[in-house]
Amino acid sequence: MNEKLKEKIKESLVSVLPITVIVLFLSVSFVPMDVGTVSVFLTGAVCLIIGMGFFQLGAEMAMTPFGQGVGSYLTKRKKLWLLLLCSFVMGVLITVAEPDLQVLANQVASVPNHILILSVAVGVGFFLMVAVLRIYRKISLARILMILYGLLFLLSVFAPNSFVAVAFDAGGVTTGPVTVPFIMALGVGLAASRSDRDSASDSFGLIALCSIGPIMMVMVLGICYNPTEALYNIAEIAPVLTTQDVFRQFVSTLPQYMAEVGISILPVVLLFFIFEAVTRFFRKQELKKMCVGIVYTYIGLVLFLTGVNVGFAPVGNLLGHTLAEGRYRWLLIPLGAIIGYYIVKAEPAVHVLNAQVEEISGGMVTRGMMNLALSVSISCAVALSMLRAMLGFSIYWIVVPGYAVALLLSFFVSPVFVGIAFDSGGVASGPMTSTFLLPLSIGVCIAAGGNVASDAFGVIALVALAPLISIQIMGIIYQVKSGGHHTKPEIREEIVDLEEEEV
Repeated sequence: MNEKLKEKIKESLVSVLPITVIVLFLSVSFVPMDVGTVSVFLTGAVCLIIGMGFFQLGAEMAMTPFGQGVGSYLTKRKKLWLLLLCSFVMGVLITVAEPDLQVLANQVASVPNHILILSVAVGVGFFLMVAVLRIYRKISLARILMILYGLLFLLSVFAPNSFVAVAFDAGGVTTGPVTVPFIMALGVGLAASRSDRDSASDSFGLIALCSIGPIMMVMVLGICYNPTEALYNIAEIAPVLTTQDVFRQFVSTLPQYMAEVGISILPVVLLFFIFEAVTRFFRKQELKKMCVGIVYTYIGLVLFLTGVNVGFAPVGNLLGHTLAEGRYRWLLIPLGAIIGYYIVKAEPAVHVLNAQVEEISGGMVTRGMMNLALSVSISCAVALSMLRAMLGFSIYWIVVPGYAVALLLSFFVSPVFVGIAFDSGGVASGPMTSTFLLPLSIGVCIAAGGNVASDAFGVIALVALAPLISIQIMGIIYQVKSGGHHTKPEIREEIVDLEEEEV
């Protein structure tokens, strides 16, 4: 086996293992499960681990160099209209291939899947153009975020209450394992070509802006469809008696996900080959490596979606429902805190972001500090989500003051930390959040007799919100420790040189 692939699978194993252990502990203590259900869950976990391993390596080999190459090439052409047009098209195509978005679409039956996915993709494409224009024109990220979130909350007044939480969740799930590597690499490619003192800072913030588009588009869908009732799909585990039944459950669904992933990823592959045919940007050896990366990405996505939909999500739903209707329902709050603490470590894109932050701060903000800040804040967010699912209070009571604090902090923190914080929100709300926490929250809400669309949805939104505050607070601490010098000039120069060499 490829050594790099082994390394990625080991990383996935370490990331998914804590959640697996927690579920197994609950299955023999507070939520007894039959052996068939546990077997389905464990098989789903294995698919998830292997799939994430393949996918991470594939994204590293194909998506990241592709994004850097496109950003560098388009910037050097010095045609703004071409850069914006290509950014829109790439944003749409990359988002359509995002597995997290497909998971969310399956949960929202009020809107047809293809309409929800395409609308969200258009939102990401448009705001990727806005993000690129911001880098090109050197516009303050804090100011543009203040304006856009103001418009967002104004639009939410006209959207049905049942769609507000779903909309905020859409902003988190679209910046997942497909989108993040490409968009982060595109930002690096665009910013590195500027080679000025703020280029490293401006490489952050693209994910933050791309998260706003899906929220707005889903709210618009809610206004257009205006459903009289909130429909949703409940994930259920099919009864299994033998290990052969478990095997059949997974094998029978493989063709479906192979076709879905093939259709989703085909536009991205075509875009890659068209770009290479027109520009001849990559060397022959790089091209071969990227083609292998595309194959790894496809295999990873198929295994990931199979494991999620057949084994992982249904068990999350079962756990939430069983605990919430029993006498141990209040255990959901500390349980949510524990799961939230560990689940962020399972997000593949978090490791990429943490490495960038450690490098750009010259080691003053380490990966350990970033992990701690993310884990603690998301632990609080998930605990709060469990409380909301049980009591059913409006998500506005959290997101309005939360975003107000986050936006206020953005005017007192170094621009680089504003970008890091708002990017962290999108990165933290990845595949593990949408595949386990959302079904868990739905199960709790159903047992409590609440409205799923307004009370259960929103857990991803809170996970995305928490890092906006915690990372900016860490940025203030960093500024105090560094005496107000936000980023060392020599570090900036080394990053620019490094990115130019990679491109």
